[in-house]
This record gives sequence, structure tokens and C-alpha cells, in this order.
Amino acid sequence: MPVRNEARHLAESVRHILQQDYPGEIELLLAVGPSRDRTLAIAGQLAADNPRVIVVPNPTGTIPSGVNSAIKAARFGIITRVDGHAMLPPGYLRTAVRTLQETGAADVGGVMAAEGVTPFEQAVAWAMTSKAGVGGANFHTGGQAGPVDSVYLGVYRRVAIEKAGGYDEHYLRAEDWELNHRIRQSGGIIWFVPELRVSYRPRSSPRALGAQYFHYGRWRRVVARQHTGTINLRYLAPPAAVSVIAAGTAAGAAGLAGLAVGAPAAVGWLALGLVIPATYLAGIIAVAAAFGRGLALSVRTRVPLALATMHLCWGAGFLTSRRTLLHRRNGSARAHSAAPEPAAPRSVSR
Repeated sequence: MPVRNEARHLAESVRHILQQDYPGEIELLLAVGPSRDRTLAIAGQLAADNPRVIVVPNPTGTIPSGVNSAIKAARFGIITRVDGHAMLPPGYLRTAVRTLQETGAADVGGVMAAEGVTPFEQAVAWAMTSKAGVGGANFHTGGQAGPVDSVYLGVYRRVAIEKAGGYDEHYLRAEDWELNHRIRQSGGIIWFVPELRVSYRPRSSPRALGAQYFHYGRWRRVVARQHTGTINLRYLAPPAAVSVIAAGTAAGAAGLAGLAVGAPAAVGWLALGLVIPATYLAGIIAVAAAFGRGLALSVRTRVPLALATMHLCWGAGFLTSRRTLLHRRNGSARAHSAAPEPAAPRSVSR
């Protein structure tokens, strides 16, 4: 579990792990990055209270370097990737490892079941589990069990991670998707299990949500550049929407300015460009009204803000993603040291 600034959720997340009814040994490695809150102190206390919890330094604070460091320190042949925001349900490890054995998959995972507390968090949670918010990815909206491109978090065969070269430490986002892509390229199977629903705590403010999705968009384009053929229409919809809305808004503003200064009537027609952002706004309001009927009014009224923040920030991040984001040394990911996988996988490092 790579953690940084996770004082709010860390103890609860760890409790969900240590209470698993898995019929084998479990160790939990907390890769702690530089934090502005009490994350390090909480992690240290958790380790002092339970010998199964081990604190691993992560000086860079990035997720892939933290996960690589934790894997290097891990003892066992099954690696479960967990977030500090994630709450594993009972039976998660038992079901995932059984599926690894039954399917021969390299990685097994399920659904990011976003659950909010405040009205805004609940609106974000609804958007994150709706096709209107994130498209049709199984690990967001559910679906049938079977092979997929990627899953949320994941329970891996350690040997599959090592064969792929470990997490690429140059990626600051999309590191799981990128690793799973390399695992699939090397012949491994990523297997989706809808019953594996992991509770996820969404961002608590529009600013935090916007920053999250802006970086998602930027790094998803990095993946598309590095791995040709991994982009599809679902990923292109947000940047297309941002482009069209920005063009319509600019044209509309120019038209209104022209009318204000007495420009020729033809310039005034540009004001019709404002129909584009107005249509988008009407669309997301209609989605909230039509599909959010079961939500409390305080939540439903925040759904359009959540949808717009996710769509537009993801699209803006994709459009402004620089080629220089991925700085490579020696042209490859850093691979952690190898370790043999047990013949009968029963012990789990997390």
C-alpha cells in the first residue's frame, strides 16, 4: 500500500486488510511517502501494534516507486495492490486467490465501488460508477467476469510483475493500467471479477477532484503515446468535448463583444457558439435529473458539477499532456529484485 497524506483513511483501510479471513499468512507493507499530515506517525503506530504491518520508506512519494519498494521487501508470491483510500470487503483475498488458481490469470481484480460521505463526495461516487461519468470500463461500472484490459487495484502473481519488469517509476498516474498492458503483452491474462467490490473514498472538493482527473487525462495520453493502439473513442470523448466547448465559448464571446461595439451583423452570429456549452450544461443536468432520482436532493444537485469537473478536467489534461512528461533513463522501467513464487500460492503480501 503506497501512502502519502492518508491520515484520514489509513487506519480504517488497514483494519479492512487485517480482518480478512484469508486461510494463509498475510503481511501488509506500507510504503510511506513524505506527508504533510500524520500519515507516518499513524503507519508507525499500526506497525507497532501488529507484527504483520511493515513500514517501507518511499522517499520519492510516487506510487510506482512505493509499490516497487514494497514488493522488493515482500516475502510472498502473491502481491495485492491496495490504496490508502480503499476498503477491502470481507472475503476479498480468498476470492481473488481462488480465481488466480482457477483461471491461471496473472492479475485478478474487481470494481472501484466509490462511496462518499458528504453530499459532494456522494455525487462524485455516483458519477464514478456511472457510464455518464467514466464510460464503460468494467472496473468502474461492473460487468461479466472474464479477461479485460485492466482492473482496479489487483491481486497479482509476483512472477508476472517481475516478468513484465515491475511498475514503471516514470509514470505518476495510470501506472496500474500501464503495468497490466505490459503483462498482457507478455502473455498474461488480467481477469475481472465483479464480486470484488472495493469501497473507495472519492475526493472531497471540486478542486481536488479536478486535479485528480486532470492528471488522469495527462497520463492516459502518455500511455497512448508509448503503447500504440491503446486509445479508443471512450478516451477521446472528453478531449473532443473540451475542444468543442472551448471553441463554442470563444466564438460566442467574440460574437457578444462584436455586438457590443457595433460590429457587422455577421460577427454577431458568432454568439450562437454559446449554444454548445449551454447544450452540454443542459445535458449533464438532464442526466442528473433522469438517472439520479434515487439520490438525495443535496446530492443530485451536485452531480452536474461532479460530471463537468471529471469530463472537462480529464479532457483538458489529455489535450495539454506534454511529450516531456515521461522522462526515461535507459529506456525502461525499474524492475525490482526477483523472488521465486511458491508452487501452491497461499501467502499474500500486500
